[in-house]
Amino acid sequence: MVMNRASYRYVGTQECLDKRYQRVLSLSEQYPYWGYRKIYDLMRAEGIPISRERVRRIRRREGLQVVRKRTKRKVLGTTTQWVHRACYPNHVWSYDFVFDQTGDARRLKCLTVVDEFTRQGLTIEVARSLTAGDVVRTLEALFREHGRPVCIRSDNGPELVATVVQKWLKDKQVDTHYIDPGSPWQNAYNESFNSIFRITCLDRWLFTSLTEARVVINQWLDEYNTIRPHGSLGGMNPERFLQRWIEGNMIHQPKTLTLGVV
Repeated sequence: MVMNRASYRYVGTQECLDKRYQRVLSLSEQYPYWGYRKIYDLMRAEGIPISRERVRRIRRREGLQVVRKRTKRKVLGTTTQWVHRACYPNHVWSYDFVFDQTGDARRLKCLTVVDEFTRQGLTIEVARSLTAGDVVRTLEALFREHGRPVCIRSDNGPELVATVVQKWLKDKQVDTHYIDPGSPWQNAYNESFNSIFRITCLDRWLFTSLTEARVVINQWLDEYNTIRPHGSLGGMNPERFLQRWIEGNMIHQPKTLTLGVV
């Protein structure tokens, strides 16, 4: 039988585990993000006689590959109640952040909190920076003023999914509803509020200082709640709508009406 010489040759079952072999392994372990070419260049700089092809074969045999950078997964909040629509005042609140800047290009960070049933802007906290601790302090002040909601909705912003915020809300017996990542339409009421806030306030005024921004934004919020007609509220402003709702429910169930849990 005639056989091609290229296909009829001895193939070793195991390459000799000499010092060069061990050096390839040790360097590959030391520099997991380097490919075989860099390992070869390093060994050549060390004066170790080895071919680049052998370095490649050794790494291939040992299953050594360049470690690919993995995309970090974002920490998500724990949803305790999936609620689609608010049915009464203080049923569902939603909150989020809006960013702007003063005339000196320094950042403004605004925390907006909205009652989804009445569309009332409960507060807009304005600062250069707002942390998870500031979120807790803001909510604590709102709970004292309005009572606490049954559920609060938000996206998965780091300040809103922080352990301190989730633990505080759990201690207050307030459920959380975190929307799916990349799905702002699931937080539609707050997104709508923030859009109006940006168009009619932030894009309109150039603030020269943090103090000026707080004054103007508070004036805008008062106008939004007490003057601006809202289409989904029958042309009423949020404050008037809330008063009408309370009056209507007082007539039918005067002893059981509550706006939230104290």
